[in-house]
Amino acid sequence: MIDIRKLKELVRLMVSNELTELDLRDSEEQVTLRRPSPLQATPAAAVAPSGSATAVAEAPAPSAALTDQADGIVKIESPMVGTFYAASTPDASPFVQAGSAVGPDTPVCIIEAMKIFNEIKAECSGVIEKVLIKNGEPVEFGQPLFLVRPT
Repeated sequence: MIDIRKLKELVRLMVSNELTELDLRDSEEQVTLRRPSPLQATPAAAVAPSGSATAVAEAPAPSAALTDQADGIVKIESPMVGTFYAASTPDASPFVQAGSAVGPDTPVCIIEAMKIFNEIKAECSGVIEKVLIKNGEPVEFGQPLFLVRPT
């Protein structure tokens, strides 16, 4: 199976070069990534080792925070399709909540995708204004998760 970090790096390459499709193959694995064009609704990636059935998964993208120009609020968006978890375990306190101060390396949540738990970091500095997703809810690629007021 392909390393999720490699997959994320490929998606970053696609985003930075405004590519809509990327197809890589070698003797052990094949990766096809597709991003939506303005006419498509959902991104998808197919990952398949040679000689096996194709597994389809949503393509992760950088969880870069995007600034809303109107009010200076920064949105932390989901870098992938999966299930949102506010804490590391069901009994633990949430990583962050409204009023929490965050820095670029502060974990804000976990998104489970394809049975892999991906820690999502704030990638910005500020104070959490609002948590937009409830624990255990499914999230889509690019869906806003948190609103942050930069400091």
